[in-house]
Amino acid sequence: MTHPRLTFHGAARSVTGSCFRLETDHGEILIDCGLFQGSKTEKELNYRPFPFAPEKIAAVILSHAHIDHAGLLPKLVKHGFSGPIHATHATTDLAGVMLPDSAHIQEIEVEQFNRRAARRDRGSVTPIYTSADAAACLDLFRSQPYDSWCDVLPGLRARFWNAGHLLGSASVEVELAQAEGDPLRILFSADIGPDYKLMHPDPEGPSGVDYLICEATYGDRDRIDATADRRRELLCDEVRAAMHPHGTLLIPSFAVERAQDLISDLGRLIAEGD
Repeated sequence: MTHPRLTFHGAARSVTGSCFRLETDHGEILIDCGLFQGSKTEKELNYRPFPFAPEKIAAVILSHAHIDHAGLLPKLVKHGFSGPIHATHATTDLAGVMLPDSAHIQEIEVEQFNRRAARRDRGSVTPIYTSADAAACLDLFRSQPYDSWCDVLPGLRARFWNAGHLLGSASVEVELAQAEGDPLRILFSADIGPDYKLMHPDPEGPSGVDYLICEATYGDRDRIDATADRRRELLCDEVRAAMHPHGTLLIPSFAVERAQDLISDLGRLIAEGD
């Protein structure tokens, strides 16, 4: 293979199950290996065999710990992957909580499904992976700092840039040596946070890359250009509107960090009497 080959195995024509496979003359790596979430049709993708051989993957580079980016890593290990998983220090810590939790949820859901199926004389199912698979996966994590190159394969190195999305979240810059000329540089954006995050500095990234791989979850939408104070004002307006006269406010939110952001802002608004 003279030229590297990039294949999209998720987060393409959808916004879940992020997984990119990069093939080079020295081996194959994945950037992310996420669980498909959403409709029943999307969730069924998690039960299908991987469209590649897990045992042939030399390494994984993980952008962040959200389950739609990391949630199939234990399945990857279960089916033969044994290489390193490179991630930031905070992502490694969060994965130590989120992947066992994901396994536990699957085990509970399968147990409930099989109980109902038994009453109807239907066949049983098994979880995508178990708590033991999640534990084996965590042993493969290798923590890396931001803005520091790490060697992944011969002729391929990577570094993490703060993405401002979640504790430990990163955009992944990959540099590939070429037979002639400058190295080929690819940036995988992963999820990018907005400006004025409560718990993060603004996102950062390199310039002059050859290719930018960017998920377009909000690609057709302009964000409100608002400071943290202005965003709290908008939140306050929505809460007051929902409460009048005796309404209910339902806020769908990521369980990790986004919920904590909201609770912190609500707590501040209450403390200030707004």
